[in-house]
Amino acid sequence: MNDWVDAEHHVDLAHEHYDAGRWDEAENELRQALSLNPYQTEWQFNLGLTLEAAGRYEAAADAFVQCSKLHVEHASPDANSTLLVGVNLIRAAKPELALVWLDEAEKIEPMNVAVVVHRIEALTDLKRFDEAEEAFYLGQQVDPEYPELYAVMGETLQRAGHHERAVWCLREAARLDPGLPRVRAHLASAYARLGRLERSRQLYLQELRVDPGDPETLLDLGDLLVDMHRYTEAGEKFRRVLELFPDNADAHFSLAELAEIEGRLPDALVHFDVVLRIDKDYLTARTRLAKTLLHRGRDEDMPRIRDLLNKELNKFERTQSDEDGLIEIKVLRDSVRTESVGQSTKPKPSIAGLDEDELEELGRTLVEAGMLKQATRVYMMLLATAPASHKAFHGLSVSALQSGDFEAGIDAAKKSLEYRPVFVPAMHNLVLAYYRQGQYIRARYWLTQAMRHEPDDVQLRRLRMRLRVRTVFGVLTWISSRVGRITRPIRALVTRPAR
Repeated sequence: MNDWVDAEHHVDLAHEHYDAGRWDEAENELRQALSLNPYQTEWQFNLGLTLEAAGRYEAAADAFVQCSKLHVEHASPDANSTLLVGVNLIRAAKPELALVWLDEAEKIEPMNVAVVVHRIEALTDLKRFDEAEEAFYLGQQVDPEYPELYAVMGETLQRAGHHERAVWCLREAARLDPGLPRVRAHLASAYARLGRLERSRQLYLQELRVDPGDPETLLDLGDLLVDMHRYTEAGEKFRRVLELFPDNADAHFSLAELAEIEGRLPDALVHFDVVLRIDKDYLTARTRLAKTLLHRGRDEDMPRIRDLLNKELNKFERTQSDEDGLIEIKVLRDSVRTESVGQSTKPKPSIAGLDEDELEELGRTLVEAGMLKQATRVYMMLLATAPASHKAFHGLSVSALQSGDFEAGIDAAKKSLEYRPVFVPAMHNLVLAYYRQGQYIRARYWLTQAMRHEPDDVQLRRLRMRLRVRTVFGVLTWISSRVGRITRPIRALVTRPAR
């Protein structure tokens, strides 16, 4: 009886800490309560909610898995806890595994539109846009007036590049529920991508009238103002976020980018440093800091630049090697329906945690820093993520050519053109590689192809001039050799000694 009373006391304290936003204390109290009575589904569910609120999504998913198991043991499968496993796996960047749990939630509660909404999110993260659209139409059949369904589809269409259709979906979401969180902000983003920047700005301002302190809207509006070249106003929005949330890494990062645009490199370096102090694994922060140091052009910065880039590369390699990590193993092991996650449905190995744009930027910066072997490793990782990436092959081409391996550079450039036939940078590399090898006819062929698409490119014009000079020099050399052959007998006759 004392254990039960103690457990209830810990739960009461956990509720108090949760209401006050003290997530660590709330988690500690709940874990103590569960150590005394591990069979309380409600406490396990509350632990999941606490971890979710703290942003620890993998741990939250694990807690909801345990909750689902307890429900199954009590012969009452729970769609809500099963759904929340999938939701938190999406937030933890494990969308393939999330789909397994969303399937489980759908089996328990087939008419739950919320499952469809999160399925669309997971498919969007996997860039399976056609499947996401199919899920949207199925969701419409269940509930054609569900606003979040239109909102999530609008974001999916934006990711797929269908911005006009995204506007329609988001307008429908706003019509069905004007109070839907950030619906005007998402609509503003869609208008911005259509080039209607002033309309986008007005919508962001409308959203801020509803929620003046929302950091995401302030940051989005700041980014829009940067695109509109209204840098002073953009800086005000970013600094407003820091007034409300001093440890907001996104605001510091945006101020660093703004400082770079305005040519204030010392300020950019300060803000990038702050970002890394707040979050050592912030997306592209080390790469951008290294790039800024490179642009400053001081030799004494090179040791730090190499250290930053090596740490960033190590982060990616850890992510790649950890793709079958702890949370995936535990969730698959503890699946509610083990038969549904057998050989046929287990997610195939992937590198979903690696961001293609971040990898590409890291590769370019490594090349710029002269770290060519590391750059090659990055581009190979990028090809493992996106085997048909013309940018990855182009990066390999640049790295190989700068290291003097012309054959590998040429092969990679041609591979890039296979996936994107009109890609002038790859053609430029082929011109340069063949020129340096003395294969001037092939160099001239690729120069012609490149200038057909970019006739005003300055670098291509310089290469054309070099080829013309080389051609003239070659013709003069040939003429000189021919004249020499013709005049040799005459010179021999004239200079023959008298007998």
